[in-house]
Amino acid sequence: MIVPETEFSRRVAVDSIPARGTDITVTANPEECEALARRFGLQAIGALTAELRLKALAGGTLFRVKGRLTAEVVQTCVVTLDPLPATVEEEFDLTFGAGSDDADAGGELDLSFEDDDPPEALVDGAIDVGEAVAEQLALALDPFPRREGAMVAAEPADPALAPDKRPNPFAALAGLRKKMG
Repeated sequence: MIVPETEFSRRVAVDSIPARGTDITVTANPEECEALARRFGLQAIGALTAELRLKALAGGTLFRVKGRLTAEVVQTCVVTLDPLPATVEEEFDLTFGAGSDDADAGGELDLSFEDDDPPEALVDGAIDVGEAVAEQLALALDPFPRREGAMVAAEPADPALAPDKRPNPFAALAGLRKKMG
């Protein structure tokens, strides 16, 4: 299988994970931070680090990645478009395992809201913990960052678009209705 290259790749072979588990720390270098910032539409990522615990489950068929990421990011305020620095701290708990044959064969999967998330697929017997951290960072970002106190203007910037100045699109219909009776 061809493994796609990601901006922040840290592959861990599952056969290297001891039965008692292992702790690792992953840190993005400046080039990786810059590439991830482009990917997520951020002005910058100053730092990205994650403390992870990897452990085999279910006799070595499933693997748990539990951790906490910390990132210093600069988003864009949706109101003022000014840079908006933020610290992102997020805990996560993921499960990885062999991919489902049903999903690969185009078969139907029976999922319900009560079920746990299905395990993420292993790729060539490895977990890309860097990509997992990047995905968790993306999920933790504020989708509509707003500087404290930033308000949307109550009046439109263009006076021609003020509600009382705009022509009513139904004015012609009102005139037609009067003619008809």
